[in-house]
Amino acid sequence: MDMEKIQQLKEIIDSSEKIVFFGGAGVSTESGIPDFRSETGLYNAQKQYGRSPEEMLSNSFFTHYTETFFDYYKKNLIYTDALPNKAHLALAKLEEMGKLTGVVTQNIDGLHQLAGNKKVFELHGSVLRNICMRCAAKYSLDDIMEMPGIPRCECGGIIKPDVVLYEEMLDDNVVSGAINAIRQADTMIVGGTSLVVYPAAGLIRYFKGKNLILINKSQTSYDSQASLVINDSIGEVLGACVL
Repeated sequence: MDMEKIQQLKEIIDSSEKIVFFGGAGVSTESGIPDFRSETGLYNAQKQYGRSPEEMLSNSFFTHYTETFFDYYKKNLIYTDALPNKAHLALAKLEEMGKLTGVVTQNIDGLHQLAGNKKVFELHGSVLRNICMRCAAKYSLDDIMEMPGIPRCECGGIIKPDVVLYEEMLDDNVVSGAINAIRQADTMIVGGTSLVVYPAAGLIRYFKGKNLILINKSQTSYDSQASLVINDSIGEVLGACVL
């Protein structure tokens, strides 16, 4: 780990009053949740189902092949044993300290809240919330995991995870909340994302603050615009700075 850059980041965090964190799949992979868009995820989906993950996680696939959708979804997107890692814990501590004003996440696992964060904008929804499409009754993740095949409500309706599928729009309230937090931030830390998934990645353009920090194992197209770039594990970096 580049200790000089860690020291720089520590100083930026110390001098910041409104930090927003924007995170992607890399934050969750460090808790043992694989990225379904990774080479392995792609290979497994093609091998087992003969389709891409993006196709199987689309609204039209959910509508036309509901049982196969749930088979794939339960096996590949649900990790009930996953626990928050150092990145989640560091962010929760920053919020507790009054420095972090929001977490904007592309992840659907609820680990930020489990770690203790209260102000979380879940751009792609959450596997923890599930709603009957007919009567709007709410179900937990445990409820739908216990139901074989297609999860159904007592009213007979299909229970759909509160997750934004491909072909679906992001929730306007979540997006506007995220944009407001980003606009008001003096520091934005972006971690565990290659910034290629839109429209989420486009939210960075709303940041007008002082420090744009990018922490990602590989380079991104925004590196040239950042105040500080650290190519390392998001958990290790934030853990070293905050915990």
